[in-house]
Amino acid sequence: MKKLWYTVAMSKLMNIQQFQTNLSQWYAAFGRDLPWRHTHDPYAIWVSEIMLQQTQVDTVKNYYIRFLETLPDIRSLADADEDLVFKLWEGLGYYRRVRHMQEAARQMMSDYNGIFPDTYDEIIKLKGIGAYTASAISSIAFGREKGVVDGNTLRILSRIYNLQDNIAQDKTKKAFQILMDELIRGTDPSIFNQAMMDLGAGICTPRKPDCEHCPVQDFCEARATGTEGLLPVNIKNTSKTDLYYITAILKKEDKYFLVKNKEGLLENLYAFVQYEVESPVSFEETFYENYGMSVRLYEYCKEIKHVFSHRIWHMNVYIGEISDTSVPLDYEDCFYTEDELSELPISTAHRKVYALR
Repeated sequence: MKKLWYTVAMSKLMNIQQFQTNLSQWYAAFGRDLPWRHTHDPYAIWVSEIMLQQTQVDTVKNYYIRFLETLPDIRSLADADEDLVFKLWEGLGYYRRVRHMQEAARQMMSDYNGIFPDTYDEIIKLKGIGAYTASAISSIAFGREKGVVDGNTLRILSRIYNLQDNIAQDKTKKAFQILMDELIRGTDPSIFNQAMMDLGAGICTPRKPDCEHCPVQDFCEARATGTEGLLPVNIKNTSKTDLYYITAILKKEDKYFLVKNKEGLLENLYAFVQYEVESPVSFEETFYENYGMSVRLYEYCKEIKHVFSHRIWHMNVYIGEISDTSVPLDYEDCFYTEDELSELPISTAHRKVYALR
């Protein structure tokens, strides 16, 4: 941390007002026209920010519009049927995000009379909202001088100040938060934050930054020293776990058997049954132990690989049938026609499985 502040103290940037002016003028001319930028409604901004986590902007646009058309405010989200909420989110991934959103909506109904809190300190108390999202909502919806710290702004500041600090570390993010809060002071917070995000998305990109067209190139110490291609330092200590499943598309007459995940990675989504077993016979035995029904797998389809952030699923897909004439009462509601199945919230991984039927 000391290294960071020493570097900042010696920086040549610090005509902050001119930096802000250059950035806002560039944004007025070249900022992206996105649907969530036509509102100051904190609910709508919140929806967009949660959707944009781990998801590309172009992917989010249609989801955002459909979600708001169906659930236009805090109360409608709080009261909505859980399956509907997850269906609207289907395909966006990271489903815990939307579960936390509904919990936060209910939290606002009970603690804030259905009104979105208007300060950073209150917003960050809501379920599923971290520092970045609280900064974005408080600045864009309420004009609070709180800078956003994400991959884009971390990269920009690393280059502007020519910093070698590892942006994957929390201590660096905390220090950069203080920098962003200084840079945003005295200007329009909404414009500043969105301009920084657009600058990182379109100009100050991870590889081959377009320095010639950068509105703040004169302030960039990395460009002056030729180190822009080396920054930011972003060394992550992550590894992926490979999991191998037999995944079965099971039918009884014209209906498919799916179960709703109660917990874990894809909580509250519907899925085909899958087990970490070594053979189709082991699958059949395990299924009978769990559901009290006899099943026969009769055709192998292919392996589907689906990559999550910290794990990789290898799903060896089989087609099978449930041969019992009677079904235990607990599982009578687990059978769905194709039309019914299309209305269920199902993960992208298992949509790939369904496509093999």
